[in-house]
This record gives sequence, C-alpha cells and structure tokens, in this order.
Amino acid sequence: MTPARALLALAFAGVALAAAQETPPETPPPPPVVVAAGTGVLAVAGASEVPLPWVDTAEGTLIALAPVAAVLGGRLETGTLGVSYTLTVGDVGFVLAPGSPALTHGTEILTLSRGPLEWEGLLYVPLDFVERSYGGLVGAHVAWDGAARRLTLTRPEVRELPVELSLVNVEGVTTVVLRLPETVRYRVVRGTDFLDVVPVGDRFLPAATRTLADDPYLRAVRVASDRVRLELAADVEADEYALRDPFRVVIDLFRPRAAPIGPLGTPAPPVRGRGVRTVVVDPGHGGDETGAIGPSGTMEKDLTLAIARELAERLRATLGLQVVLTRDEDIAVALDARSALANQQKADLFLSVHLNATVAGRARGAETYFLSLQATDERAAGLAATENLTGGAPASPGSEEFDLQLLLWDLAQSRHLASSQRLATFIQEELNRALELPDRGVKQAPFRVLTGAAMPAVLVELGFLSNAEEEKRLRDPAYRSGLAETLVRAVARFKSELEGAGAAAGADP
Repeated sequence: MTPARALLALAFAGVALAAAQETPPETPPPPPVVVAAGTGVLAVAGASEVPLPWVDTAEGTLIALAPVAAVLGGRLETGTLGVSYTLTVGDVGFVLAPGSPALTHGTEILTLSRGPLEWEGLLYVPLDFVERSYGGLVGAHVAWDGAARRLTLTRPEVRELPVELSLVNVEGVTTVVLRLPETVRYRVVRGTDFLDVVPVGDRFLPAATRTLADDPYLRAVRVASDRVRLELAADVEADEYALRDPFRVVIDLFRPRAAPIGPLGTPAPPVRGRGVRTVVVDPGHGGDETGAIGPSGTMEKDLTLAIARELAERLRATLGLQVVLTRDEDIAVALDARSALANQQKADLFLSVHLNATVAGRARGAETYFLSLQATDERAAGLAATENLTGGAPASPGSEEFDLQLLLWDLAQSRHLASSQRLATFIQEELNRALELPDRGVKQAPFRVLTGAAMPAVLVELGFLSNAEEEKRLRDPAYRSGLAETLVRAVARFKSELEGAGAAAGADP
C-alpha cells in the first residue's frame, strides 16, 4: 500500500468508527387502532349534502379528506414515494404524512392535534386540518356535531381586494410585486406574451393600466376584477412565488442566458464571470430519508425544506438572484444528483441546508462546512459519515472507482476551495451574530453532497434538532425566517466581495 493509500484508509477508518458511534434516528410510532367507523354527513352551504366517512381512534375522531376536497375544491395527490400526501387548493399546497402531526404549508410547519391515518384506501385527517387548510386559506367556517356525525362548512363571502403594485429592475431581472391586504388563493395562466394572476373565489379592485416603455421585459400591467395581466416583451420567461406576512405575489421576469456556440454548432463549455447570479439551494434529506428526528417528533427533512423555500424566496426578492431547489417536495434525491443539478444549472453557489443531532442532545448552535477529504476533527468526520450513508453507497476506499472519484472531486473543487471557505466563514459569522451562541467554527469534512460541485459549495447545519430547546425554536416560523435572512446576508457579503474583486481585476461581471 502506498503512503497516500495508507493515509486515505486511516482517514476513512476514522469516519467509519465515528459513524458507528452515532445513534440511528427514532422510528415513527405505529398507526393508531381504529375502534369505530361509519359514514356521516358533509354539509356545505349552497351545495348538496354528501356522505362523509369517519373513524374513531383512542386519540379522537378523524374524517375522510377526499369528500371535503371534492366539495370545496382542491386536488389530493399521493407523493412520489407514496409516503406523503399533498392537498393543493388553488396554488397553495399542504403536505402531510400518515402518522405525523406535522403539516407543511409553504415555508411553515404547523402541528396538528394528531397525525392523519390511512385506512381502507382513504386518508383520514383530524378536524383541525380542515380548519387550518380551508379555514385559514379561504375563511371557511368549520363546525362538527359529534353526536350527529355531521360536518358543516360555511363558504366565505367573495372579497374585493385592492392590489398594490411595485416593481424594480436589478441585475437583468425585473421583479414585480403584487401586494394584497389578505391571503388570496390564485392561479397563474401563462401565454406567449402575457402572464395572468387569477384570483380563486375573490375579486380584485380594478385599477388604471400601468404602461412601462423603458422596462426591457415588461410592457404593461393591467389590473381587472378577474385578473392581473402582465404584458411581456418578446422571449421573456417568468418565475412566480408567494410571500406572506404581508401577503405578496412576486413575479421575476428575465431572458434566459443563451449558451455560447462553438465551431460547427457544437455547444462551447460554459463561461462563468466573476459574479453570483444563480444559486442552487439543497434541502437536506427527503422522502424516506427523514434525517434527524427531534424529541417531539419533528423531522429534519420537513424543516430543511421549509427553510430552503424561504431562503430561495428571500434570495430572489432581496438580491435578484435566480434560485433553484434540488427538491421542492418530500422526495428522496441522490446525493450525487444534487451537485450534478448545480452543475447543470451553471450555478455560481451551492448551499446545502441541514440540521444537526447528537446522542446526548445537549449540543446547540450552528456549524458550517466546506469540502475536504480530511475531516477537521472526529465529530466532523462522524457527521459526514452519517450524511454520506444516504442517497446511495459511495465507492470503497482503495478501489479504482474510489481513486477516480478522488480525482474528480479534486478537479471540481480544488479551484473553489478558497471561495468555499470564504463563503462558509461569512455564513458562520452571520449565524453567530444572529443566534448569539458560542462559535462552533468553520470546519471541513468529506461530504458527498459537496463533491463534484464545480462552484463554491458549503453545507450548513442550522442547529441541533436533538436539543429540545432548539427543536422548539426551529419549529417557529419567525425563527426560521431569521435564519433565512441571516443566510441571505452572508450570500450578499460574498457576492459583494466577489464582484468587487472581479471589477477590480477587469473581469466580466
């Protein structure tokens, strides 16, 4: 064995030892036992009464969700892996999983009184799910008569809402913001030269047409009672998303950057300028890979997705960046595929979002990592080994495939390590300042999700889910918003420094 191979074998032996000392995540509790079942009545004002299956468990009554969605409107779908469900009402999605009281609603995670239940081919939910979904979204009043087994839903009155319009053009993107006084269900209709935001169940107050002669992407905005129409310039594409508190619909308008063409029509290799335009945000875990599980049952995969969604929204709104998520739902994505997606998107940054855990459960605070074959310490090695166990088995140390991977990793990341370390330092500094916790430091470890990324890449552990106090904080949407804002500040610092250096050196922006 060569000295280099000996060092590699020792390094990975340490990783394996640390991984063996980790405690696997807790398994979810078994589903509740149905003690009674029957069919009641679903009554909605202005509609015919329909049968409503129900079940009783030791924890209480649950009702079938499908009849409610059929009457009030909504699409109930099974997740890609068949382990979760999504109820889509208008353009708003609610993700829930049998046995879990956690309900994901955009960037928020809500706690239900009890977990949903799959029974005899139907999904049954607690009554507070109907209140939180249809009640919170469209104002439907929910009343349950337990003796009569009757659920009564009262539709809200149609609202007429004013639309406040603002827009800005920054760094090649025009961002249009439609601000409304209340949360609105809506759908988006796209055409070759327009984009419509259409309210569902409400109406807009018409306003004067705003003509924009100088904007390169947007010709006019028309607000009618049944839609807001954006009249687009030629070859313009649009990304749309919603923000809450206050409620806003945000539309980013841009023209895709064409890939340069080499001789004989062959696509030339991508050319990167010294700047930050596209960021890939990677929510850790997903699907059957729950990640860490907190003392009260909170799953890492749900929190990382919620944080990543909000981070993406803030990066777009604040810095005008193009942001791509490696997953935008509860699905499993191979580790190697995540960095490959970043390469395909010609991303300028890759940011992987995770939550930490320890056996003792007392550790707290945030840690930021960038790639290295040699881990900074035993704890970093163990953490990387645990994360690397998901998403497919890596090659074995000492094999030809392993040596080839090392070569590819080195080629991909060697020229970006200094930038990765700089970004990691900014993130850790901002997190320390925001969380007011002891500095856990910037570290290095061989995380597979960072390997092969041909751009600055970091992995951030935003807290210890195994710590009951931190779990409680991480479940708070306001706290998660603060984390997302902290990461935006770090990216802004990195972007400013990088582009300032590029300008000083005469590089293209």
